[in-house]
Amino acid sequence: MTVSTSPTLDNLAEATAEAVAWYWLTRKRQREKQLQSGRADQGARAAVTGGAQMDGFLRLFTRLITEAGVPSDCVFWKTALELPGYYRPTKEWDLLVVRNSQLVIALEAKSQVGPSFGNSFNNRTEEAMGSALDLWTAFREGAFGNGPQPFLGYFFMLEECSQSRSPVAVREPHFRVLPEFVGSSYVRRYELFCRKLVRERQYSAAAFITSQSDTGLQGKYTEPASDLSMLSFARALAAHASAHA
Repeated sequence: MTVSTSPTLDNLAEATAEAVAWYWLTRKRQREKQLQSGRADQGARAAVTGGAQMDGFLRLFTRLITEAGVPSDCVFWKTALELPGYYRPTKEWDLLVVRNSQLVIALEAKSQVGPSFGNSFNNRTEEAMGSALDLWTAFREGAFGNGPQPFLGYFFMLEECSQSRSPVAVREPHFRVLPEFVGSSYVRRYELFCRKLVRERQYSAAAFITSQSDTGLQGKYTEPASDLSMLSFARALAAHASAHA
């Protein structure tokens, strides 16, 4: 099947809305369940420790890959997610495609919900950069065989709220920060981060969306930058999958 005949790609906005709604509904159900049990974690962590919020997006990416012609038994997103690293023994990814003993695709699908945007931003950026460095160095050293370069993708959804939209101050005790970060919100910072991941060739493609906790239950979301849109990301992912189908 060619990329142009992919039902998911042809109806990507609807498929993305369904994944967004799944995300917020899953968080809501997990939090309610923990509150009812009397064992709720502190703050928003109650909705995080249950996992599975990103399953809607992982199912969407899986459909894009299989509709491009990759057999479903080559796609992994629940189990067998470990890949060898260079600086560490293994790293667990969110979705993998391995076919004919070759690494075809490795994806990260992450999200962030307030209120601790600052600490989470630092953790997410460090994690993404470190994972890319580790994978590409391991690839250079032949950890994945002699196959062609894999597709490395990064998807991120950020909660859109007053805290994530407000300008954030920077500290400059010794040197000036890059001008694009001055007065930038966390929405803007994540946009810059995802764009730079691709421009510096750390990731093959990236997508960045935002969504509010209330309207997100109806599947509403925003794409802050056209070059980081779901459509651009999905087309690149499907095209790579099709080339290895």
